[in-house]
Amino acid sequence: MKSHVERPKMVSPRKNEKSGELGRRYALRFVSGKYQGGEFPLAEGEEVVVGRSSDLDMVLVEEMVSRKHAVFRLQGGVLTVEDQGSTNGTFVNGERIEKATLNEGDRVLIGTSILRVVGSDATAAGDARRSLLDNATQKASRPRTNEPVASAEPPRMSGSLEEIPLPDLMQLFSTSKKSGVLVLRNAESTGRLYLEQGRIRHAEINTSPELQPAKAVYRLLGFTRGQFALDPPDDRTFAEPLDLSATEVLMEGFRQLDELGTLGERLPPHDAVLSLPKTLPGRLRELPPEDLDWLEIAFRGRTFGGALDAASGSDLETSRALLGLIDRGWLSAG
Repeated sequence: MKSHVERPKMVSPRKNEKSGELGRRYALRFVSGKYQGGEFPLAEGEEVVVGRSSDLDMVLVEEMVSRKHAVFRLQGGVLTVEDQGSTNGTFVNGERIEKATLNEGDRVLIGTSILRVVGSDATAAGDARRSLLDNATQKASRPRTNEPVASAEPPRMSGSLEEIPLPDLMQLFSTSKKSGVLVLRNAESTGRLYLEQGRIRHAEINTSPELQPAKAVYRLLGFTRGQFALDPPDDRTFAEPLDLSATEVLMEGFRQLDELGTLGERLPPHDAVLSLPKTLPGRLRELPPEDLDWLEIAFRGRTFGGALDAASGSDLETSRALLGLIDRGWLSAG
């Protein structure tokens, strides 16, 4: 059991020795959860206690948040967060912490809320804090019913992929051992990652319904814009479930993306139709069996993107093989 930490006395903001201006100010911006879009400015010398209890500085009304969950402190321009023995933990950039020093851009997970550390305009700090507190108070002051917790709508984590990139989400959910369906939506398609205790069990993309789950996992790393939402766990069963950690997916996925990047503009567009050229450089029977197999995949997929979906190998392996056939004149992409 952690001992109670007394609230420090308020002190005047420290001035920068070189410029004479007020020291660095911070705010906590909600980028996910029910308070998404709100900001909570932090004052020098202050501590902000976060939890479910209505008498705290920042009240987050949800079951995954403990009554007294964590404390933020800004002392001498240094911002820290300390977990208060919470049941579900406090996470900084995907790692569960007891106490951590925060920098601008760091992300803190408390319950289903992700708070990003941002720079704060001192002149607007009071108004912004009052705005968030009023909003939070309105939500927190609603009378609770006597309905059992199980009948309430489960907490839903959602936000923008521009604010929280998919790799950060994967690491965060892996460390916090989240279960559920991570839904990714952009203008073109919708993807889903099925998580069980933080591990990836299945993946799919609606625009490529026949795509193997093991390939869909890496394809989803291309979702850099759009929205995400962590839906409740799905009771579906999968014929060949995956068992991948976020770390191994990210390491292999970034390797593939880097090497695909080196191919650059040589790669045809995904909608380019694959066909045999009018004039071949030789007889088809002279090709080795593996090249004939790649030609079959090309014709089965019809387009470059279709061939990527149809192949059992990775997008990197398939791209290299098809590009090799195109360069040698055995395949045309138009």
